[in-house]
Amino acid sequence: MNALAPAVMNRLDALNYYTVTRKYDLAFPRLTDDVDADVVVIGGGFSGVNTALELAEKGITNVVVLEGRHLGFGGTGRNGGQVMAGIGHDINAVKKHVGPEGLETLFRISNLGAGIIRERIARYGIDADFRQGYGYLAYNARQMKTLRAWEAEFRAVDPDEDIALLSGADVASVIGSDVYAGVLKHMGGGHVNSLNLLLGEAQALAGHGVRLFENSPVIAVEYGERITVRTGAGSVRAAKLLWACDSFLNRLEPAIQGKTITTYSFQIATEPLPEEMVLRISPIRGAYSDIRPVIDYFRVTNENRLLFGSATQLLEYVPEDLAGWNRALMLKVFPYLKDVRIDLAWGGPMACSANLFPQIGTLPGRPNAFYVQGYSGFGVTPSHIVCKVLAEGMSEGSARYDLMSAIPHAAIPGHDALRPAVMTAAKTWHQLSGYFNGRR
Repeated sequence: MNALAPAVMNRLDALNYYTVTRKYDLAFPRLTDDVDADVVVIGGGFSGVNTALELAEKGITNVVVLEGRHLGFGGTGRNGGQVMAGIGHDINAVKKHVGPEGLETLFRISNLGAGIIRERIARYGIDADFRQGYGYLAYNARQMKTLRAWEAEFRAVDPDEDIALLSGADVASVIGSDVYAGVLKHMGGGHVNSLNLLLGEAQALAGHGVRLFENSPVIAVEYGERITVRTGAGSVRAAKLLWACDSFLNRLEPAIQGKTITTYSFQIATEPLPEEMVLRISPIRGAYSDIRPVIDYFRVTNENRLLFGSATQLLEYVPEDLAGWNRALMLKVFPYLKDVRIDLAWGGPMACSANLFPQIGTLPGRPNAFYVQGYSGFGVTPSHIVCKVLAEGMSEGSARYDLMSAIPHAAIPGHDALRPAVMTAAKTWHQLSGYFNGRR
């Protein structure tokens, strides 16, 4: 995490929708012994737990997961719960590094995420409020052109899925707002309670015999043929290591710290809404996001609350009034919610890569030290894809892992000391480029 984060986390680290709807009474001990393992994972969010679970399903169960706070403390317990297609913001951003065949491979695997989540929930009986239905929203003709291309791509991958591009009066059958020119309905996507999904996966992981420890922050790592990871009260010696900290790396590993930069997203949850209002907002009871460079995203929960989130469009800052800031954005989309109470407001950091594409690989000169980071605000679904590929690389190896790990990860100058200025410049450029790629 960057230097500014401790100053703002008190405002962001508040009660949020996920903490008040937690269904799993799970608690794991603090590491107080010196233990041995085949693999040690640092980070108890989707990346760490999913990779460990993928390894366990391959029979690699002598794994230790270390979490500095509690499972889901990071982005996994602060996000929108959107289950959508794709891996990064734009697969074409890495085309020059992977070539046409590699791009085709990435596109094929980019649509696996929702299916992995559904299969995981069914296999382990996870209670995570999963609902199908997604709407990609367009404000104008340029964005409608982009959605037409997406429709063709989605249909090519999954021709049997309920996918439809709607405009005009038909938009109201998917989303109850007058601000959109069109919507691409994709019933293969949807939304999920991400914290309960993680906790259900952690419970399944423990069932495989994997050891999990909470409140065990890492203070030092000693590399070698066997790697030693030290916490304040114990240590883990393992043949392989995975860094899975994303925006909570806390400068522990300089080789990957500078490859991402932290920004923040913010969300609100309304009071429970009447059923008729819920159906007006979301006739399909789905999840939604527009396709601008910095998106608004929202969904209706099982308790009939509207969750609405976004990030600052240009200037990088943390609003003083999180509830008021996000409420103003919500009312631009749904002005008829002006009298609705906001019950919860929260936010959190997210690690962005230069190309807005997730990063996996090994540390330079350390083939047994792996890492995953840089989801750039799109982590719920991509983490389930990326960590499947990462587990392949950490075990038997695969062409998919070789492809993804070979994508260069650019260093970001000023990622720490100049973070607000760098992020403001990046957001400005990202917004301008949106006019040329059909996202503005």
